[in-house]
This record gives sequence, structure tokens and C-alpha cells, in this order.
Amino acid sequence: MSSKVPDQLRNRLAESRSPYVRGHMNNPVAWQIWGDEAIQTAKTRNRLIFLSIGYAACHWCHVMERESFENEEVAQVLNTSFVPIKVDREERPDVDRIYMNYVQATTGSGGWPLNVFLTPDLEPVFGGTYWPGPSSSTPSGLAEQVGFLDVLKKVRDVWTEQEERCLQSAKEILTQLREFAEEGNHSKLDNGNEDDVLEIDLLEESYQHFAARFDHVHGGFAVAPKFPTPVNISFLLKLSALPPAVADVVGQDECANATSMALTTLRNMTRGGLRDHVGHGFSRYSVTADWSLPHFEKMLYDQAQLLHVYLDAFLASRDSEMLGAIYDIAEYLTADALAAPDGGYYSAEDADSLYRASDSEKREGAFYVWTRKEFDSILGDRDAEVCARFWNVDRHGNVAPEHDAHDEFMNQNVLAIVSAPSQLAKDFGMSEEEVVKVIKDGRDKLRAHRERERPRPNLDDKIVTSWNGLALGALARVGAMLEKYDTERAATYIRSAERAVTFIRKNVYDEKTGKLRRVFRQGPGDAPGFADDYAFLIDGLLHLYEATFDDSYLELAERLQQTQISLFWDGVSSAFFSTEASAPDLILRLKDGMDSAEPSTNGISAQNLYRLSSMLNDERYATYARKTALAFEAEMLQHPFLFSSLMPAVVAGALGVKSIVIVGPDCAELLDTVRSIRTRPRGLETVVRVGSAGSTWLRGRNELLKSFQLDVPRVFVCEGGVCKEELGPALSMKELEQVVKGL
Repeated sequence: MSSKVPDQLRNRLAESRSPYVRGHMNNPVAWQIWGDEAIQTAKTRNRLIFLSIGYAACHWCHVMERESFENEEVAQVLNTSFVPIKVDREERPDVDRIYMNYVQATTGSGGWPLNVFLTPDLEPVFGGTYWPGPSSSTPSGLAEQVGFLDVLKKVRDVWTEQEERCLQSAKEILTQLREFAEEGNHSKLDNGNEDDVLEIDLLEESYQHFAARFDHVHGGFAVAPKFPTPVNISFLLKLSALPPAVADVVGQDECANATSMALTTLRNMTRGGLRDHVGHGFSRYSVTADWSLPHFEKMLYDQAQLLHVYLDAFLASRDSEMLGAIYDIAEYLTADALAAPDGGYYSAEDADSLYRASDSEKREGAFYVWTRKEFDSILGDRDAEVCARFWNVDRHGNVAPEHDAHDEFMNQNVLAIVSAPSQLAKDFGMSEEEVVKVIKDGRDKLRAHRERERPRPNLDDKIVTSWNGLALGALARVGAMLEKYDTERAATYIRSAERAVTFIRKNVYDEKTGKLRRVFRQGPGDAPGFADDYAFLIDGLLHLYEATFDDSYLELAERLQQTQISLFWDGVSSAFFSTEASAPDLILRLKDGMDSAEPSTNGISAQNLYRLSSMLNDERYATYARKTALAFEAEMLQHPFLFSSLMPAVVAGALGVKSIVIVGPDCAELLDTVRSIRTRPRGLETVVRVGSAGSTWLRGRNELLKSFQLDVPRVFVCEGGVCKEELGPALSMKELEQVVKGL
């Protein structure tokens, strides 16, 4: 398919390595790649830029491509009146954040695909998300929405007829965006009070927000659509693991209720349609309040964060369902689609796929949904009946028509656990063990059929540095916890995390400069590492150090921390910018303070800084951490629930961070103590090891540890440059709890 393009403007996307961007290289639209050349083209031709941002696993991105970007009439307007540019948000989160802020501020909502019209100077003029195309089968509820072709023609005419007015309006909007971006940077630091700390009352206010919005039936904290938001669940789970002063403020009953809300949410998620019950992993979010119908894309950042919170949930509850979810996600990362063969983890699997290899059109969820007829054919009558009852499979399908805008789910079923094996055993006159075997065998048969008969959704096989940091840290924590129960899988998960670090050091890290690249696919990407790449990777490295006590991971974490400070630190108002000061082609330099689908860069950075300060006995890092939290004081005081990832830093600033120092040669007692530490709910405390193989760097770096005698196994608890406790090598769980919480 082609369209005549004037002045040699042609589709350039074959030059990109991004799977999402390359997916549009056969469109008749003359897509350009974000950068100086495309921007200069807009200036030379005095055209508006049409900037379209999405990602490979995005369902509505694919819908808009089919309806609009493959349409010749749309292409003709775009190619003759605009400079169309396609951007992968995962490669360029800096560009995405700027224009998402604009669309959210002007329309009240956001999402992907993100479509924005820009002046040649990159100032936004008009924007939105999905607009129906000429070939749209728009559901009746959206019938009033303006079509994309009408939007294009209207914007084109306004620019042609009222260019000066457009430019003036764009400059005013940009001024407002700058003012909005700077609003959160007013804090106690403006008055020079660098030693001030935020009050832990913020945690109580945040808890009350979630408690008031909790869905007592299905879990979660909103009506549909419902997102997991792991960072908020993590906050709730941590309340009971933090020092007693937190419970004194929040309330003992409230902390217990926070844990209960988190467990209820996670339990409903793991039983619901959000989870792939035949394979592995979780989808991005649920269309329905009961978690029954997901949008089926699977994102690495979701798997990594959910692995963290399911681990926290298991440590808090010892619930076997939480452990099952841990294994499920860990297998998805290490032995399924997201496991890169050379180390590291791929980004995502698509929501849409072909139902059969012979089909011509993809549909959402085709890889994951089942008919009752398929159950009968694959499993046999009796087993099909048992499994259908277990997973809520109905002959007429279980997706309500109002949630099936394109008639893709007629007679189809999204699997969700709705019955217990004990109840099924009574209903079918079987033993519970027999029912469990039928379900297990049924899952194996369905998986074999799916792998044999259905094309797998497209894989976005780029490796994103920040998301890999989240994933390797989660796997390191899981591996460390499992050492006490499942040594084989523990070793597998830790080895996977270590291979990811090796891959990153080899392919996206410059040993000379200490700098990162953002992505890798068939070579390092052009985009530099952003602040979140440093923050999330440092976080992962600190977890991996605590899982292995290999000093090289701690040493690399500190080097990356120093680089992050030098590249992104705001020396005037504190905290970390998302981009370097020298970043080209950006109209704003933003700070990421509030959490979203991912934890905020500054929230994770503040935690990293407190942890490094504790591990290395270096107060400078604690000062940076304190300033980072204080930089968002104005916003946090108004809406503390938007800053869940900063709450640990609030507590650390007010109460300090203890470091458990394990000293001396390996022995059974010390190993038992380490295992006890790794199998208890973790609060703020850090754990370091000196005296074993691989721990020489830390002893040289931390002045406090240089005087320790290494010939006798002991455990110390240190804080603020002083080691207050000297304990024997063997600690019971109760003793450990008392020491860590200062009881």
C-alpha cells in the first residue's frame, strides 16, 4: 500500500529498531522518526507536527492503526499538511511525559495512543488519545466522538487560516505547563530548613484515603477500569512492618486492616481474569470492577512490581495462593516469553493475536480465551465439566455484551477461578485430591493445545533498563526467600537476576563514564538512560546485593547513584529531574514525583539513597534522600496518597534506618540468621555482610566496618554511625523482630 508523498517525504520507520515503531513502517503515512531532522522539516515547511505515541502491546494503538493509519485518505491529509512522527513511549518516556501532561491538563484524561499536534517549536496546540478512523466500528457509546479525519481537517484549517493565533495560544499553554511543573517544588527547602523532615502523619492520611475507597467485595480501590497499582498495595503491606512509631500514628487496627485490604485485592486478582490461568503472568488492567475481563497486554513492569508485592503478601500471611502467584510470575520472567536468552527481560506481550494461524485478522485476547466446546473437545466430558465449573466457563461465554465493543468475545470465556476444589469434590462425588489432579491435568492439556494451535501474541523484544532493574530486584528477593524452602528454584531466580546485570553491564552501561542507555534491541538504543533507569536499576542491584552479599553489585549501585546525582539532581530546588540538562528537543524538564503505573523516580531514588547511606555509613546520601522527599512537600501535604513510593523515605527521615551487619566466617548459625531475615516481612532495615568471600570492597568503603574482627561470627545492629547491639550468631525470629523494631 502506498500514497504519493510530495517533496520526497517518505515513511522512515524501517530505520528504527523499536518493534512498535517498525510496526508502522508499511503504513501509507509518511512517518518520521523523532529527532532534529524531522523537527527541522516541520520548520522548513512551516507545518504542524502530528506526534503519535504508543507502545507495542497497546490494544487501542493497534485499533487506531487499522482504522486510520492504514487508510489512504487519512495518509493523504497527514502527508500533505503535517509532519507525522511516530514515537515508542517506552524508548522515549521523556517525550511521552511532557505531552501526556498536556493532554491530561486540557482534556482531564490520558492514555495511549497519545496524539498531539505541535508547532514546529514543539509547543502543543491540540491533543487527545484514540479518535475513531474512517473504517471504525465504534461502539454506540462512543458514537458521538469526533472522527480522526475531521480532527485532522479542522486542525489543518485552523493552522492555515489562524497561524498567529495558534502560535500565541501554544505559547500561553506552554507557560501554564511550566508553572504547573514547578508548583510542586515549593517546600521547606525554600526557607533553608534542610534538616526538617516530613511528619509520619502523612502515612495515616494516605491510609485513610485507601480505606475510604476500598472495594470490600472485589478488592482494589476504584471502580472500573481497575488497575493493580502495585506501589499502593506495597505501601499498605509495609505499614505493619515499619517501626512501632508508625503503628502508633496510623493505629494498630488500621495497620492490620491495611494488610487485609492488600491481601483481599491480591487474592481477587490472582483468582480473576487478570491472571493467565493456563500460562503465566498478569495482564495490565481489568475493564471490570471484579477483575474478570482484562486488557490482555502483559507488561514487564507489571510483572516485576507484582512479584515484589506478592512476596510481601506471602511473608505477611504465609498464604499458599500468594506463593503460587510468586512462582507463576517468576516462571514467566525466567522460563517463558519475557526471558531473553542472553540475559535480561523483554518488555511486553501484545493483547491482540490471531486465533488460528490461517486467520487474517487479529483480535484482542484471542490467545487467552476459550469456548465451552473447546473444553469438551480437549478435556473430555467429565474433566471439562469440572474445569468449566472451576474457571467459570459457560456455553454462551462469560463476557457481557457491553464489554465486547467489537464482537470479539462472542461465546468466549476468560478464565477465572470461581469455585474451590473442596466444593467441586462434594458436587461431583470425588475426593478433593482427584479434583485438584483434574484441574492440574486440564491446565496442562489446555496449555499444550494453546501452544500447538494458536499463534502467540507479538513480543516486544527490546530490553528496557529501568524495567529490568525492577525485575532483577524482585527475582533476587524471591530467590533469597526461597533458599530456606526451595533451593533449586532459589538458585534459578538469583542466577537469572545476575545474568541480567551481566547483560546490562555489557550492553547498555559505559564503564568509563558510568552512564546508561535506555534500551537494547539489536544493539544499544540512541536514547540515553533517564533518571528512572538509574533509580530502578540501583534498586534492583541493592536487592541483589542483599540476596548474594556480592560486593560488586553494591559497588555498581553506588557508582550509578553518583552518576544519577551528577546528571539529574536539581541543585536549586532538590530532587531528580527525569532528563539531563543537555537533553535536546524537549520543551520542559520535568520531575517525576507522583506514582503511576510505575513507582515515581524520586520515590525509588529516595529509598535508594537512604539504603545506601545505611549500608555504606555515608550521611551524604541520607541528606540527598531527605531533600528529595522535602522537594515534594507542598503536593504531598495536599494529596499524600499519590506518593506511596515516597512514604518509606518519610519514615526513614523521621525514624532512621537500621543496618543489620553480619560479621565473620560462614557457619550454620549465621546462615540460619540470614534465612530468618529473608523470610520475615521487611521494613526499612538493610542487611550487609563482612567476613565472607566477596565482601572486601564494602569493608574498605564503610569506615565503621574496618575495625570489626572477622574471625568470630556475630551480628550487629548499626544506625547513625554507631553499632548499638552485639548479638550472637544465632537469632530466633522473635529476637530478630525485637532488635530490628527496637523493642
